[in-house]
Amino acid sequence: MSETANQGRVGVFGIGLAAYWEQFPGLKPRLEGYQRFVESQAAGFGVEVISAGLVDTAPAAVDAGNLFARAGLDLILCYIGTYATSSQVLPVVQRANVPVLVLNLQPCAALDYEHTGTGEWLANCSVCCAPEIANAFARAGVRFRVVSGMLHEDAAAWGEIADWCRASGVARAVRGSRIGFLGHTYPGMLDMYSDFTSVSAQAGIHVEVLEMCDLDECVEQASAGEVEEKIAGARRIFDMEDVPAGDLAWAAQVAAGLDRLVDRFRLNGLTYYYRGLAGNRYERLSAGLILGNSLLTARGVAASGEGDLKTCVAMTMLDRLGAGGSYTEFYAMDFRQQFVLMGHDGPMHLAIADGRPVLRGLGLYHGKRGSGVSVECRVKTGPVTLLAVTQTAEGRLKLLAAEGESIAGPLLKIGNTNSRVRFALPPGEFINRWCSHAPTHHFALGVGHRRAAVAKVAELMGIALEVVE
Repeated sequence: MSETANQGRVGVFGIGLAAYWEQFPGLKPRLEGYQRFVESQAAGFGVEVISAGLVDTAPAAVDAGNLFARAGLDLILCYIGTYATSSQVLPVVQRANVPVLVLNLQPCAALDYEHTGTGEWLANCSVCCAPEIANAFARAGVRFRVVSGMLHEDAAAWGEIADWCRASGVARAVRGSRIGFLGHTYPGMLDMYSDFTSVSAQAGIHVEVLEMCDLDECVEQASAGEVEEKIAGARRIFDMEDVPAGDLAWAAQVAAGLDRLVDRFRLNGLTYYYRGLAGNRYERLSAGLILGNSLLTARGVAASGEGDLKTCVAMTMLDRLGAGGSYTEFYAMDFRQQFVLMGHDGPMHLAIADGRPVLRGLGLYHGKRGSGVSVECRVKTGPVTLLAVTQTAEGRLKLLAAEGESIAGPLLKIGNTNSRVRFALPPGEFINRWCSHAPTHHFALGVGHRRAAVAKVAELMGIALEVVE
């Protein structure tokens, strides 16, 4: 999984009022020291920090705004050192056009009321202008959140700031993704049809349209040594069930070709489907993709079947959050033990598999042409998150999330991934609520409860989020 590869770019600036510096000597250096602490903390959360220093006048705000506009930021941290007018804050953030986290972090837990003078109070009055800034931002259409607490030794406040910084890296990674679209969408699945321009415009993702002959050439170029290495790797990772040697060799050759395809087109994700005809070359290529795409997904190159671009985006997002993200749909409802069975044919995110996965030979792929090997396993037991990317009637992308628990129990032995997931709601009510948000029938299934992290990424990307709970 790719969590460690994410690095957001965060602008940090502090605010104060220039009129105070001559009146209260030592106040400005003290606040600048506090700001350096904020910047060092942010850098510790894995982001690149772009500092605009302490902004104390309206002209300085314009200069800081120009700096941030050039920097290509994902998030801005506005540290309130002391009171400042909102007119010297708004220009800093307007040009960058990214969300702002307003840090109302007080250096002391409480004032020594009987012995505190004006200068000491001003060093601790961050709360004074937080409402003024909120009003100005709201009226100017600036997306913002306020984090209030203490500057030091406040786990809750700094935990929230850390989550936002990490989310900025995830948003940047998703927006910078290059997703290959190989073949076409499974015919008739109207929920999955996507407008590439719309996805690129709203999510910042580049869609690289690929031909089957691109894959064919890459598979043809796979060397005998590369194929043997893939076979050996498959035997290390999987238990083999009814796998003909020829099918394994072909899947390994296709897997080696997929590696070359990903490198050639610099892909971060792949969505694919091709029907083929009468056992021709492209039908064999399509039937041999599952092993290689499972291996790709496990190393952070999300591979979604049936040409489902939107679910590839969801898988990429969960993977960058460190949750994995396996291509999934609902299978059945169990009204006796109160869970929903879910999974899919095709690739599995092997990094979140519960135990050793099975590579099973199948004489047919239901609803598809060809035969070959397929992956059978479940997502790890414990907390899980469902994440779907769907599209509204107006063409807007929308995220849909839910949290549940993957539980142990017998599974179908049909060469497909399948997991038992229990929710707080009964199975029927959960499905009713999920469907009320007009989802696609596929989604990404990842480990851990990630709803709060998803919400931050969604806000940073400007994509709506609905939650079923």
